[in-house]
Amino acid sequence: MITIKSEREISLMKQAGFIVALAHKAVKEAIKPGVSTLYLDQVAEKVIKENNATPSFKGYGGFPGSICASINNVVVHGIPSEKKILKEGDIIAIDIGACYQGYHGDSAMTHAVGKINENRQRLLEVTQAALYEGLKFAQPNNHLSDVSHAIEKYVLENKFNVVKEFTGHGIGKALHEDPYIPNFGEAGHGPVLKEGMALAIEPMVNAGGSRVKILQDNWTTVTLDRSDSAHFEHTVVITKTGHIILTKLEGSEFGV
Repeated sequence: MITIKSEREISLMKQAGFIVALAHKAVKEAIKPGVSTLYLDQVAEKVIKENNATPSFKGYGGFPGSICASINNVVVHGIPSEKKILKEGDIIAIDIGACYQGYHGDSAMTHAVGKINENRQRLLEVTQAALYEGLKFAQPNNHLSDVSHAIEKYVLENKFNVVKEFTGHGIGKALHEDPYIPNFGEAGHGPVLKEGMALAIEPMVNAGGSRVKILQDNWTTVTLDRSDSAHFEHTVVITKTGHIILTKLEGSEFGV
């Protein structure tokens, strides 16, 4: 069942989203060659706790980290580790969730580590743009699959592929709520979007084929062909006339 959020709930989710954005800003500033993903995890957790929230991911289903830190061909759910050291030219997807007074915000960004090659730069640009192509359709009376279709259409036009095993999701009191939000499919299907729905929309895009596999730790998900992958996500709430993005700082294009 898709829940409609009250004004009070949306207000709490705005604060959760703001804290997520603050954590992203701090992590972005800390990303450089030689840094471990565990250190980035500690940076994010510190910001979240200093703002009277808790990391949504820590302990969720047994996940050990406060963030997901996914390097190069890791699609999602990379576990932070002192052994995973960033190198010049890497890309790293950072996924952060924060829970404030019982309500969650969730957002992902993919960053360059130092200077990256043109192919990786284009992958980041296309994936971020695909998110905003989908968000154009995040407005009342559209179907949920209008968002999904717009994302896939843009990605395919740019000669990349969307991951199909993982999707976006509803969000609120629970980190993952109905509905599931695929990043592919035909337009005009699924639930009709209504004011007060809260959605975490998150294209995951591969430079090669769409297929992925989960490693033996039961979390880390990589591209099957070892191609690069990127991930961008925002939490949004549907309004009377469109949507508002909860997981960004005012005046910024993408959260930081």
